[in-house]
Amino acid sequence: MVDFKELWRYKDLLYFLTLRGIKARYAQSILGVSWAIIQPLFTTVVFTLVFGGLAKVDSDGMPYILFSYLALWPWNYFSGTLTESANSLIQNANMITKVYFPRMVLPLSAILSKMLDFTIAFVVVIFMLIYFKQVPGWGVLLTPLLILQLLLCSLGIGMFLSALAVKYRDVKHALTFLVQLLLYAAPVVYSTSAVPAEYQKFYILNPMVGVIEGFRAAFLNRPMPWEWIWPGTIVAVVVFVFGMFYFRRMERIFADVA
Repeated sequence: MVDFKELWRYKDLLYFLTLRGIKARYAQSILGVSWAIIQPLFTTVVFTLVFGGLAKVDSDGMPYILFSYLALWPWNYFSGTLTESANSLIQNANMITKVYFPRMVLPLSAILSKMLDFTIAFVVVIFMLIYFKQVPGWGVLLTPLLILQLLLCSLGIGMFLSALAVKYRDVKHALTFLVQLLLYAAPVVYSTSAVPAEYQKFYILNPMVGVIEGFRAAFLNRPMPWEWIWPGTIVAVVVFVFGMFYFRRMERIFADVA
């Protein structure tokens, strides 16, 4: 079982590792934290030109650039945390082999350090809403629940991949390819309503479907798509619990194979 009291005792270590992750990401960088805005914004522009302009992908009646950015905002956090957390144990192999501490602190710090990028990227959302004269509805009050679902899914998969990557180094090389595939398995460049009805009952099991469509609904004053959110929430909880217990099961061999 996971010893949450022990994790709490090491909260200072979690804080310093999170801070170290943030500093390391932007060390010797000219633009610094601006990359948290530049990357999703430029990707959104490309998607708008290709999918919104050339392919004429339906954006449910909203400006495609806003439609796309509200999806890329949580997606970039999710994809970034997968990469960071999957490599967290390997990158800190010296700590694992020499010092005892709850190993779960490492993927946790990787995921928390990416939250800064997520927060900074929100600035672009505000400017876009002002530019397109969009007023968020009451659903925006539910965004903490969507963020919680995003965190559970990210942490669950992140812990699973980090434990797997220690034993199988192929995970590191396969992850980039996997993230690219997952991008098109989520409604980032298209709407969930574009998925045929007979496939939606399986499609909405992807936790990112409910998160992305929930963010769109919250900030564009549309009805919350609970029929797409709650199945993903259940899956996110199951993924989190599975990832946590798998991590704990593999934890005893980390020092031997790291």
